[in-house]
Amino acid sequence: MIVGSGPVVRAVLVILVAFSVGCWGIALAKSVEMRRARRQSGRFIDIFWDAKNLAAIQAASVDLKESPVAQVFRGGYQELQRTTKAKRGNPGGDEEASEFGGIENVQRAMVRARTQEVTRLERGLTFLATTASTAPFIGLFGTVWGIMTAFRGLSVTTSSSIQAVAPGIAEALVATAVGLAAAIPAVVMYNRFARQVRVLTAEMDTFASEFLNIAGRHFFK
Repeated sequence: MIVGSGPVVRAVLVILVAFSVGCWGIALAKSVEMRRARRQSGRFIDIFWDAKNLAAIQAASVDLKESPVAQVFRGGYQELQRTTKAKRGNPGGDEEASEFGGIENVQRAMVRARTQEVTRLERGLTFLATTASTAPFIGLFGTVWGIMTAFRGLSVTTSSSIQAVAPGIAEALVATAVGLAAAIPAVVMYNRFARQVRVLTAEMDTFASEFLNIAGRHFFK
């Protein structure tokens, strides 16, 4: 049926199959990535609350590169080191300390790290959303084109029965079916991964608040 379709319908089917293969490839990669992110983030949070000092946490975070929470910590910790070092090298009063940024610099560094991690986690989701929104319309275009071709062929034949156009219409409807087959899994995948990103983002926000509270109590009195 597909082999006998016209060039436009075949091109539509190739595009839809490519979209579908791309979606499943992204889904497999994102599943592995999200599983590692959740597992390593959980491990890092345990290390954070059990460790005796921030240097030990920093050393442990080096091996947890897939953890977005660990990366937010690293961004804040590195800025905290720079800020406290600048304060020690330039003792003066609250005004001079504020010139070096204080806790606000640490907060900005953690926000920057959070943004980078969210961007990394959302990589590939745009393709899923694009497939979910466009694949049905691409399939519909192939169907409409195939039906037009079938009726155009009917006009040049002597037969006007439904049997003359039924094969062409059936071939054309395959494009809509393939479009839906590509779009429906893409919607499910997108919603699943978007929810996981929101959960990890909330974990990063919660951790950042806790870290800033600790830093404020111990380093910016």
